[in-house]
Amino acid sequence: MTTSTTEAKIRQQLAENPIILYMKGTPEAPSCGFSAKAAAVLKSTGIDFAYVNVLASPFIMERLPSVSSWPTFPQLFIKGQIIGGSDIVEEMLKNGELLPMLQSAVQ
Repeated sequence: MTTSTTEAKIRQQLAENPIILYMKGTPEAPSCGFSAKAAAVLKSTGIDFAYVNVLASPFIMERLPSVSSWPTFPQLFIKGQIIGGSDIVEEMLKNGELLPMLQSAVQ
C-alpha cells in the first residue's frame, strides 16, 4: 500500500466514524495496557465507537502518527480531530470533558 493510499484510507476512516480509536488489539482483547485503558474508558461511557487494530494494519500503524502528529498508540479521534492517548482520555473522563464531546459527536 502506498503512503498516499494509506493516508487516504485513514482520512476516510476519520470521516466515516465520529468516534474512532486506533489501538493495539481490540476493545475485547487489547494487546497493550494503554490501549486497554483507553478502550475501557470509552466502553464505560456506553457510547459506540469504531476502532482499528493497528497491529493488524501495519501500514496504518506506520502512517497515522504523521497524519495525527501524535507518536504513540492508542489515538482517539472525535469528529476527525485527535484527542490524545489513554492518559488524556482517562483524565478527560474524570474531569467531565469527555462525555459531552462523545455525545455531541454521535448526535
